[in-house]
Amino acid sequence: MKDRRMAAGWRREVQRLPEEAPLPEWVAQLDRLAFGAPWNRLAPHEALWVVPELAFARWARVPAAGEAELLRIAVAPEARGQGLGRVLLEACQRDLAAEGLVHLFLEVRPSNHSALRLYEACGWESCGRRHRYYTDGEDALLFQRLD
Repeated sequence: MKDRRMAAGWRREVQRLPEEAPLPEWVAQLDRLAFGAPWNRLAPHEALWVVPELAFARWARVPAAGEAELLRIAVAPEARGQGLGRVLLEACQRDLAAEGLVHLFLEVRPSNHSALRLYEACGWESCGRRHRYYTDGEDALLFQRLD
């Protein structure tokens, strides 16, 4: 029950940052923690959703094609396992669909079991593999979601 209450509260806190807004420092810190090195500010075709201080999802958008790609999603270690990633991902999916971006894509490491469970629970389907995609030689699994 606690997880459900917490997820309901987070649903209200999911925010899309304005396109011109600078990245908050906590996003860079979580990015570094989750991926090893933070990315710079958003490119003009990118969008960022956040649950302040706890999680973010960064997307590249291609409106002319009705597509978007999940570039990065991260949840702070102290908030993992409580449904926050799902709340954030589902909020992004709804907002993107409202913009007409209904063909969604992502790449994920086969070793990232928690991410794979999340994506499958949110209706994503495997659609391919990029061999030796990551710098350490690990493959990337390709996923899509078509609304």
